[in-house]
Amino acid sequence: MKIMKRPNILLTGTPGVGKTTLGKELAQRTGLSYVNVGDLAQEGQLYDGFDEEYQCPILDEDRVVDELEDRMGDGGMIVDYHGCDFFPERWFNIVFVLRTDNTVLYNRLESRGYAGKKLQDNIQCEIFQTIFEEAMEAYRDEIVHQLPSNDPEDLERNLEQIVQWTEQWMKDNN
Repeated sequence: MKIMKRPNILLTGTPGVGKTTLGKELAQRTGLSYVNVGDLAQEGQLYDGFDEEYQCPILDEDRVVDELEDRMGDGGMIVDYHGCDFFPERWFNIVFVLRTDNTVLYNRLESRGYAGKKLQDNIQCEIFQTIFEEAMEAYRDEIVHQLPSNDPEDLERNLEQIVQWTEQWMKDNN
């Protein structure tokens, strides 16, 4: 096991909670590398079929893990995806589950063109804390944190908190 000089961070949560906005800004402020798993899958066609019900491709999780394995071992990665239980536990030093008020989330998803079952299922996923529970089962409790993500003030607070955490991690581990 290589010793990492920079931490790996997972940003997860229901679609529409602000993972990508946070991840891109975090990468700029910390110098860590940002990977949006949805974009990575699209670029590499890392799919295993098409889901007719949700009208979207089905992620080939094994191929995604294979694609990221080398980069994750070096550290310094911010990974953004709405699922988290298929990533190896050893990859991440900390996991942030973004949470958004249902009304805010509904409007965000609706503006993205989500409708019907897809919209309802994503709202229910947030109501029932599905991603948070998935993260708690997949990773050590002490590295999983929930962050509110409703407005620009939350975004700024989250950025400051994670930047601070990252700086402290690098001091402690170098």
